[in-house]
Amino acid sequence: MTLAPSPDRATEARAASAEEPAGRPWWRSRPHWLRVGASLAGGVATAVAFPPFDAGPLVLVALVPLLWAWRDARPRHAALYGFVWGLGCYGLVLEWLRYFGTVATVALVLPMAGTVGLVGVVVTLLARRGVRSPLLTAAVWVVMEAIRGRMPLGGFPWADVGVALHGVGPARALASLGGVALISLVVVTTNGFVYDGLARWRAANRRGLVLATGGIAIVVAFGAVADVARFEPTPTGHLRFALLQGDDRLLPLRAQQNQLLTAAHLALAAQLRGHYDLIVFPESSLDTDPQQDPALRSELTAVGAAHDASVLVNARTPGTNGELRNSNLLYEPDGRLQAVYSKQHLVPFGEYVPWRDELGFIGDLRQIPYDFQAGHRRVSFEVSGHRVASVICFESAFSPLVRDFVRDGAEAIVVSTNNRSYRRSGNSEQHIALGQLRAAETARPVLQASVSGISGVIDADGNVHDTTKLFHRAIVTGSITTMTGQTPYVRLGDWVPLVAALALAGASGSVAWRRRRRPASAPVD
Repeated sequence: MTLAPSPDRATEARAASAEEPAGRPWWRSRPHWLRVGASLAGGVATAVAFPPFDAGPLVLVALVPLLWAWRDARPRHAALYGFVWGLGCYGLVLEWLRYFGTVATVALVLPMAGTVGLVGVVVTLLARRGVRSPLLTAAVWVVMEAIRGRMPLGGFPWADVGVALHGVGPARALASLGGVALISLVVVTTNGFVYDGLARWRAANRRGLVLATGGIAIVVAFGAVADVARFEPTPTGHLRFALLQGDDRLLPLRAQQNQLLTAAHLALAAQLRGHYDLIVFPESSLDTDPQQDPALRSELTAVGAAHDASVLVNARTPGTNGELRNSNLLYEPDGRLQAVYSKQHLVPFGEYVPWRDELGFIGDLRQIPYDFQAGHRRVSFEVSGHRVASVICFESAFSPLVRDFVRDGAEAIVVSTNNRSYRRSGNSEQHIALGQLRAAETARPVLQASVSGISGVIDADGNVHDTTKLFHRAIVTGSITTMTGQTPYVRLGDWVPLVAALALAGASGSVAWRRRRRPASAPVD
């Protein structure tokens, strides 16, 4: 971090004139349109680093145009550049929101883009007071992602920049240390050093170029050491599994509400041969609640008995006050219901509509006819002597939830999901990427069972195996190694955003202290 002396009047004037002519009132100032274009291009380049394009390493330089746009920018212009970057990035990464209508796209993409604008405001305010560093920019970014992942309405961490490196082994090693937040910190820091290096090279500033190059070298070395010294979990046994994927029809959202899938999944189960420890019917694969449908429960019991297997199913189960819950139920080989886990982290405007009465005039929201009720506790299952946790669809995006299951003793994770509403978009590939990071963070294997794809197996290092195609009936079978032991991330939790917030507070406090100590005759902003 560079804590430069307080800028004098000449320095402030140069910064003020970097984007607008001298003497022009602030309300008539104009942004630099080249910087706007560069920010948009950087946002699109960052989106290309995510699935389905999946050019992951591109994210290590894709933020450079935005950092250039922020250099010496006025805070209000920095907010615009960050917002435009967010439109380019999140608008492309989350293009599958279009299946839920314009309202969903606007309601999610615009606030997410706005958070990047806020990062620009904070970064430029500090820079104009002599506090500038790639690490500080990264700290502000990580704090923003941490807040956005928790609020409003439970947050949305789907497109954190660290996720783009889901396919890179050293990045997943960083996740085992500090979660996706640590990867994001490294990504933004690397972009900062790359930009500084280019700026110093252009200015023939040899000392600055050496410092920037040294910064990049330290980041690379940190990733390499994290990969070599990666936490090794302890194997506890094996589970033989079968994942059933029975939806092969590409239907719009309204038609899916009347689609019957039980028969298709039971037909797949009838093809199984031999012994399994766990058979998974994924989210939305059953038409009724087996606890309320004796005939269906009898068929599921027969499946378990035929293979001496526990059967994990998903169903709409009764909540309180007549509401429904999205639940996973585990039936033991003898047909006994062992336990029920109800989804805790529901999808706003997908599984429930906040302020439904006030927003009733929006036609797109009629696609969601009723609100689910959230579960209120974590429930793990015992399968052949091993603890197995299940999370339902959207929940796998949330590191703290999966981490807590592992702290409770889970040796493997099942993600039961229904991605069919997003059709052939990049959503399913992005969902698998999130599963890779949950596996890496916790050192636990992940079984991703999707009603329409992509289903697959993710080992405890985050490597993906045996994936299915979208909208193909398929069975994924195999064996996973269950694990125990706690990674640093599982033990310590989200320490990276906390440290980043402390660093930001320290930088802000330094600025405030210097301003208070400034002589009375000194210029004031």
